[in-house]
Amino acid sequence: MSHRVRAAGRFTGHEHAPLVRRVRRGVGAFFVWTGGIHVGIATAGPEAYRSFADGALFDVVRRGWDVVFMANPTAWGLALAAAETVLGALLLVGGRAAGVGWLGTIVFHVLLGLFGFGLWVWCVPALVLLSVFAWLDHASGYGSA
Repeated sequence: MSHRVRAAGRFTGHEHAPLVRRVRRGVGAFFVWTGGIHVGIATAGPEAYRSFADGALFDVVRRGWDVVFMANPTAWGLALAAAETVLGALLLVGGRAAGVGWLGTIVFHVLLGLFGFGLWVWCVPALVLLSVFAWLDHASGYGSA
């Protein structure tokens, strides 16, 4: 029997725990960093957000961006920064909090994909990797931070 399966025949993920921990920390640090970028954009030049939804896949996304987000881009940019920072922190903390962090980063990328096919170049590979590492992290019991 392979070392990758339990007696019940289930993949455990434990043999990948060190790699998964490093990836979780890297994704967490990346999200904290991008949260910081949004703080800078939101406070220094929130009009930079104006054209972000121009290539959105659906008109409701474009209109919603203009009507909701751009009505107060500083506040929404800071809310986006807070959300990204919290997701990153959840991944950095590890344990059960990481499960919420992984789910949030996956949802974030699904929603990001609504803003245009050009973003799919980033979102699709990111979703594959995030999903795989989230599953491996879950299978290994989320390990330690």
